Amino acid sequence: MLVREATDDDLPAIGPFFREIVADGETYAFPEDLDDAGVRAWWFAPAPGRTVVAVDDDGTVLGTAKMGPNRPGRGSHVGTASFMVSPAARGRGVGRALAEHVVACHLEQGYDGIQFSAVVETNTGAVALWRSLGFEVLATVPGAFDPRRHGKVGLHVMFLPLR
Repeated sequence: MLVREATDDDLPAIGPFFREIVADGETYAFPEDLDDAGVRAWWFAPAPGRTVVAVDDDGTVLGTAKMGPNRPGRGSHVGTASFMVSPAARGRGVGRALAEHVVACHLEQGYDGIQFSAVVETNTGAVALWRSLGFEVLATVPGAFDPRRHGKVGLHVMFLPLR
């Protein structure tokens, strides 16, 4: 598996699983029914942010992550990121490969830490992955996310210090 910069040529591969994950209603609060231009607007991070893809040996896009400063200006020393793994590629280590890449990029770019502001508490696989990489749950905002199949659940604020 290779993690590399995403290009516009990757959008036709990202769009379908982005829409599937958003429509599932369990992990992201993005608008539903976005066309490719809408997916690009929400997912492809403008500079200084970056968007990457994980691809297998034949070039198939397995997942993607976007990263950059959590806040502009005086908050730009702390980074953030978001991740999506194609449902067809789950259980293959794609999320971990993307996460490790994102942490390494944040270290290389001199960020002091990484903050995730909205990790759905029922997304137990993601929470376990972030914890295994050293992230801590700092707080949980009760009832801040309204998933399709559960009652309202909390959103974790998670943090990984890098300095």
